[in-house]
Amino acid sequence: MMAYLPAYERKSKVFQGIMNAAGKELDQEDGQIEQLKKQLLIHTATWGLENYEQELGIQTDIHKSDEERRNAIIAKWRGIGKVDRALIQLIAESYAVGEVLVVFNHAITIYLLGVNETMTGIQDLLNSIEEIKPAHLRVQIVYVYITYGELGAFTYGALGNRSYRQIKLHDF
Repeated sequence: MMAYLPAYERKSKVFQGIMNAAGKELDQEDGQIEQLKKQLLIHTATWGLENYEQELGIQTDIHKSDEERRNAIIAKWRGIGKVDRALIQLIAESYAVGEVLVVFNHAITIYLLGVNETMTGIQDLLNSIEEIKPAHLRVQIVYVYITYGELGAFTYGALGNRSYRQIKLHDF
């Protein structure tokens, strides 16, 4: 801000004091504006998550991590509309860290590919799906992963032309 003042005022101790004080205030306001901008995006929101939860009718649980709360918000937003395989897929992907495959066949089966059983948020995932699914369908989670021991019976030639997904799904 000092650069905008005439040269004789830049040397004044009074103006320097005023500009330093104003500069600190403006820097602080810039920081607050940046924080507010972060709250407008779900992926960067922290203290603003409560507003999203309130808007969507989600019970606020301060014991959950921000990431778990974000996942619930995203899933709820995605869960608005007709319930079909694609919608369940979107909701499941918002919680899972690995690949997800959803199958509708007299039940909703969610295959978590390459995800171990300690993945957090499984109960939240089930709650989100339970909220939007038809009452007559049950939901089941299937963890799909393959161990090196299971691959021992195959040669590289037998598996070489298969995708990683096919191998994980034992589709060979």
